[in-house]
Amino acid sequence: MIQRRTLLQSGAAIALGAPALTGFAQQSVTLKFHTFMAPQSNVWLNMHKAWMDKVEKDSGGRIKFEAYPAMQLGGSPVQLYDQARDGVADIVWTLPGNTPGRFPRIEVFELPFMMNNAEATSKAYWEYVQTVAKDEFREIQPIALQVHGPGMFHMRSKLIKTADDLRGSKVRGPTRQITKMLGLLGATPVGMPLPQIPDSLSKGVIDGCVIPWEVVPSVKVHELTKFHSEFEPAGGALYTTTFVMGMNKAKYNTLAPDLKAIIDKNSGLETSGWLGKTQQAGDAAGRKAAVDQGNTIHTISAADAQEFRRKARLVEVEWMQEMDKRGFDGKKLFETAKALIEKHGKKA
Repeated sequence: MIQRRTLLQSGAAIALGAPALTGFAQQSVTLKFHTFMAPQSNVWLNMHKAWMDKVEKDSGGRIKFEAYPAMQLGGSPVQLYDQARDGVADIVWTLPGNTPGRFPRIEVFELPFMMNNAEATSKAYWEYVQTVAKDEFREIQPIALQVHGPGMFHMRSKLIKTADDLRGSKVRGPTRQITKMLGLLGATPVGMPLPQIPDSLSKGVIDGCVIPWEVVPSVKVHELTKFHSEFEPAGGALYTTTFVMGMNKAKYNTLAPDLKAIIDKNSGLETSGWLGKTQQAGDAAGRKAAVDQGNTIHTISAADAQEFRRKARLVEVEWMQEMDKRGFDGKKLFETAKALIEKHGKKA
C-alpha cells in the first residue's frame, strides 16, 4: 500500500512537473553578437545578419539577437575573443591574428600563396582545427572558421608591379605572418586592425594596405588610394586572413537542448564554407568601386608572382620552425593544411 501510494505521488509529481518541462523546452533567449565590422559592410549585411536571421527563423523566433557592429558594445577589436570567453558578448566574429602568437597553429592558412578559393580554404580550416588543433579555441564554442578572398595591395601613390616596388613604402598588414611577409617583400610593415586603416591612410601614417577587394568600400580604401595590384588566379593568392565566429561556452551550455541543436545546425564545416564563399563573392563589388573611382588596377601575372613567392618563402619556413619549437610537427601541420585545401578545392 505504501509502495503504491509512493508511486502514485511520484506520478502526480511528474504530471505536475510536465508544464515546467514544456516551458523549459519553449524557453527563449537573446544573444549579444559583437564584431568590429561596419554596419554597411558586406560582411555584416550578407554574412552576420544573414546568419542571425537564419538562426532566428530556424528557432521559430526563440533565439533572438542584439546586434552590435563596429564595436558598439565597447572595447577594441583585439579584445573581441576575450569578450566571448568572458561573457561580455555571447557571440563574436573576429581575427585570431589580432592577438599575435596566441593561436599559432591556424596561422598556416595565412602563409603566402596558401589559398585561392575562400570556400574551400574555409572548409579546410574547420577540418584542420577539428582534427589537429582542436584545443586552439578551447576557451570558446567555435561556430564557424573561415577566410576571406585573395588579399592584395592598395596604395596611395605607387603602383606595385614587382616586389621591389614595395621598397620604402609603409604598408598595413592584419596579422603577424602577413606583416612578416610584407617585410620580406621589401615594405615597412605596419600592423593595425581594419578600422584604423582610413585614418592612417588619410594622415599618411601608411602608404598602403593589404586587404581583399570586398572590404574596400566599407573602409573607403577606393577613395583613399589610387593604385591596386591584384594577382592572377593562376598564380595563387598573395595571402588570406583567418576568422573565427565563436560563442561563450557557458551561454552555449545553458541553452535548452533544442536551441543548442539550432546553433549546432548553423555551425561547422558547411557554415564555415558558406561564410568564406559569401565573403569572397563581395570581391566583385569592391573591385567595381575602385573602377568607378577611376583608379588604376594592375594584375600581377602568374609568372611575375613567382618573385613574390620566392621572397616570401621564408615566412613559411619560419612558421614551421616555430611550430617545432612549440612541440608540434611544423612540416606535418603545413602538409595537412595544404592537403585539406586541395581536398576541399576539388569539391568546390
